[in-house]
Amino acid sequence: MHGPVFHLLGLSQRAGKVAAGDFAVRQQLARGKVKLLIVAANTSERIKQDYVQMGRSKNVPVVLALTKEALGCALGKSPRAAVAVLDENFARGIQGLLEKGEK
Repeated sequence: MHGPVFHLLGLSQRAGKVAAGDFAVRQQLARGKVKLLIVAANTSERIKQDYVQMGRSKNVPVVLALTKEALGCALGKSPRAAVAVLDENFARGIQGLLEKGEK
C-alpha cells in the first residue's frame, strides 16, 4: 500500500499535522483546526453519518475513502475510522489525489 495518498498522509503524520482516532478527531473539530476529514469507507453507517454531520457543521470537507486498515497503515498506527488533516496544503494535496481516484 504505497501510493501518493499514503505518502502525503505519512508526511503529514510526521509533521504533526494529523489527528487520528475518534477522540483526537472530535477534539480538533471542536477547536476548528481540521482542514480535511477522511472517513474510512468500511466504517459503520452510523459512524460515517456522525463524522459527515460533524464535518458539515464545521464547514470541513469530508471524504469517504480507503479502509480503516489502510488509514491506520498510512499513519503507522492501528486501524482508524477517521483521520483529520490539520494543514491546508496537505489537505488540498490529499483531497486532490483522492478526487482523481489515486490511492
